[in-house]
Amino acid sequence: MTENEDQVAGLLLAAGGGRRLGGRPKALLEHRGHPLVEHAVAVLRAAGCARVHVVLGARAADVRARAALDGCVLVDNPGWEEGMGSSLRTGLGSLAGTGARAALVSLVDQPGIGAEAMARVHAGYRDETSLVSAAYAGVRGHPVLLGAAHWPGIAATATGDRGARAYLREQADRMTLVECADVAQPYDIDTEADLVHLE
Repeated sequence: MTENEDQVAGLLLAAGGGRRLGGRPKALLEHRGHPLVEHAVAVLRAAGCARVHVVLGARAADVRARAALDGCVLVDNPGWEEGMGSSLRTGLGSLAGTGARAALVSLVDQPGIGAEAMARVHAGYRDETSLVSAAYAGVRGHPVLLGAAHWPGIAATATGDRGARAYLREQADRMTLVECADVAQPYDIDTEADLVHLE
């Protein structure tokens, strides 16, 4: 493992309850014969993240029982119903003291974003002040790489379903955008209609 790989941890937000999917947790939706959470972990690993923390929430016990997440650090977010912001705060908190200098943040419900896009964003890492985001036709999206110097500011502003959005808007002039529209599709699996994207 190179030093650079060890410094960037994968952080997978997989706590959502799938409210608009009839309460089916997104982590357990099937994609290519496996739960989405397994697919998303494999993508982070393929992009160079040796350490992967997975934030669980809705039906966390079922996810632990049904998904093969060996080697991951599983982090329970008791406040998952508050939205993605609480999962991001919980996940970043779990990385404190691990030696990670940046987190490559991925969402479990975006299977159209594969290892190539993740690796492009990962490659933008320089040090703990790095802020790197995938862009799709110039519009910022996921994944995002958050240097550890930014974690306290993000944790202080991550509320509801906005995640790091407010903080990243304030820091827009320090953000490196990496175009990924040629290799990834940033759709979310939010509603029944979106299930057509699963294979």
